[in-house]
Amino acid sequence: MDYFVWNVDPNIFHYGALQLRWYGVLFVGSFFIGLAITKWIFRREGKPVDTLDNLLLYAIVGTVVGSRLMHCLAYEPDYYLSHPLEILKVWKGGLASHGGLIGVMIALYLYARRYHLSYLWLISRLTLPGMIVAASVRIGNFFNSEILGLPTQVPWAVIFKRVDMVPRHPVQLYEAGSYLLIFLILLVFYLRSRPQTATRYLPGIFAVLLFGARFVLEYFKTRQADYTTSLPFTTGQLLSIPVILVGLIWIAWAFYGNKVRSEK
Repeated sequence: MDYFVWNVDPNIFHYGALQLRWYGVLFVGSFFIGLAITKWIFRREGKPVDTLDNLLLYAIVGTVVGSRLMHCLAYEPDYYLSHPLEILKVWKGGLASHGGLIGVMIALYLYARRYHLSYLWLISRLTLPGMIVAASVRIGNFFNSEILGLPTQVPWAVIFKRVDMVPRHPVQLYEAGSYLLIFLILLVFYLRSRPQTATRYLPGIFAVLLFGARFVLEYFKTRQADYTTSLPFTTGQLLSIPVILVGLIWIAWAFYGNKVRSEK
């Protein structure tokens, strides 16, 4: 069977030490797409848009710092602790969504305090652009031929020629597609809900769907962490479980709160 062979250079161009990589363009570009979505939401709900350029900066810094540190310390601690300067080379890839979530939550809290916005309102709305960023990162991983899937014989398997000649699940594209589908689900829920309902439910739905998908798709990935545990779960799954539980508790809290208000 003939499989699709992927052998695209991860660099768009490079001149000496100067490089422009598909990963970086997709990552940064997704934030500008997210900014456009956020502006639409702010205008739709009558919020001031004059500080959104600063919000973009907060979100990028929080996401990059959190996701990079989580990847380096949770997945490849031995390597990065031995080569600490490599932590700064974000353009090579290696961002963990769990750390990105923590980093951006902290950054958004600081932004909300500075500009006197409701923190809960803000994080609920930014679940929408957050899914665009997550999908773009995985497409960037595909361009980098990293976060590889397990070997398979399915007709849509991909051979990452820069790595080996083994047909594999294109798990990066599975994730990107899943995240875009979750974006559509969140968007439909947002458009069909009252503002107060969207504020209460969206963060929980986001956490359960995003990290639920991440948990399931880990079964199609090669091992990423440079260490092993005796548990029957990967590092990505172990990091996803607490977020899924928090999301379920959040949804239960939102449902109970709505029920109590409706009974009054």
